[in-house]
Amino acid sequence: MRFFDREKEIERLNEIAEMSKETAQFTVITGRRRIGKTQLLLRATEGQPTLYFFVTRKAESFLCQDFQQEISVKLNIPILGSITSFGRLFQFLMQTSAERHFNLIIDEFQEFFNINPAIYGEMQQHWDLNKDKSKMNLLVCGSVFSLLHKIFKDYKAPLFGRATEFILLRPFKVSVLKEILKENLPSFNSEDLLALYSFTGGVAKYVQLLVDNKALKFSKMIDFIVREDSQFIFDGKNMLIDEFGKDYGIYFTILSAIAHGENTRGAIENYTGKEVGGYLTRLEQDYGLISKIIPIFAKTESKNVRYAINDNFLTFWFRFIFKYSHIIEIAQYNELKRIIERDYATFSGKMLERYFRDLFIEHGGFTQIGSYWDRTGENEIDLVALNELDMTAQIVEIKRNEKHIRFNALKEKAKNMINKTARLAHYKIEYKGLDMSNM
Repeated sequence: MRFFDREKEIERLNEIAEMSKETAQFTVITGRRRIGKTQLLLRATEGQPTLYFFVTRKAESFLCQDFQQEISVKLNIPILGSITSFGRLFQFLMQTSAERHFNLIIDEFQEFFNINPAIYGEMQQHWDLNKDKSKMNLLVCGSVFSLLHKIFKDYKAPLFGRATEFILLRPFKVSVLKEILKENLPSFNSEDLLALYSFTGGVAKYVQLLVDNKALKFSKMIDFIVREDSQFIFDGKNMLIDEFGKDYGIYFTILSAIAHGENTRGAIENYTGKEVGGYLTRLEQDYGLISKIIPIFAKTESKNVRYAINDNFLTFWFRFIFKYSHIIEIAQYNELKRIIERDYATFSGKMLERYFRDLFIEHGGFTQIGSYWDRTGENEIDLVALNELDMTAQIVEIKRNEKHIRFNALKEKAKNMINKTARLAHYKIEYKGLDMSNM
């Protein structure tokens, strides 16, 4: 698959590279695993003098040997003697960069925690002493959200305040997924597009796997995803074990509950049999995996709260892979395919609501987008989008099948919302029904 999207990120990285020719820059690129951070950095630095350090779990002295070889090959700089400390090696590079400009990419930066946590303090010391004279463009990235947050956002951490730029790499937008399908499967239909969105969430690596294996039709996606040794089957667990550590069991159970629609705190506690307040807070604030959602127009402190998993792939993984891991353990992949096909309409109906919300955000022209429900749960509106500048609002019902859209019921629910919230009374309101033909 060719390189798609990321024009804005590359433009910004090029601007940072230019600034680093005058004074050192320290950029942190974050984003979930498989999102394409490494490929972005390699693309943005292509044709420039660049060192690429990949931090893997081995002894610090062995890592330094690997990095010295990279320095010798890429910059043609001989290093006298063997350096066994990364801090010392970083000092050498900071001092060298006072005379010549180059990029230094450090991939899986959080892994230094498992090798020698003191490295961060040593880097801080040499950065502070040399940055004013340095012309280094330092680019670090990693995939463990909680550790990167600890390294750069905790005010007690050695590298707190040192980064000059943070770039959060997000999944491909809906328009990019359409572009990929048009290029690789011109005959695609709305079911294929919804499946690609639902299964991958726009995560670059998952999309690439499906493209490279010519599995872009809905049925072929399921065949490719649900099979022996499929990366889709193991990736959910692999990407979260490093985040959660020994407590992964309770976190997995909570995420599984949310994926199954148990999205209030009470419902989650009934599902898990455990008080989950602290876990929900950490999943939202420390790990960035869930969002706390309140009805549009509700006050920030409202207790009418629902939780949602932010990542489409993880929603799918906890809904079908984690729940039915006992089926996978006995290699009954055909049975799992049948379960996914049986439940897919309900699952993808919720994903369709998320799809259109993302589409509205991408198109722009609104000041607030959300959904509405009252405490009884009987009056739910899938999407409310308003522009407070021109006093217009769109109130939308979303269904897979156009036949299931009920405009009279939607207008009645909207009337209930307006009466209860005392909002939109003077707005020009457009009622819309969206289905798969509108994708």
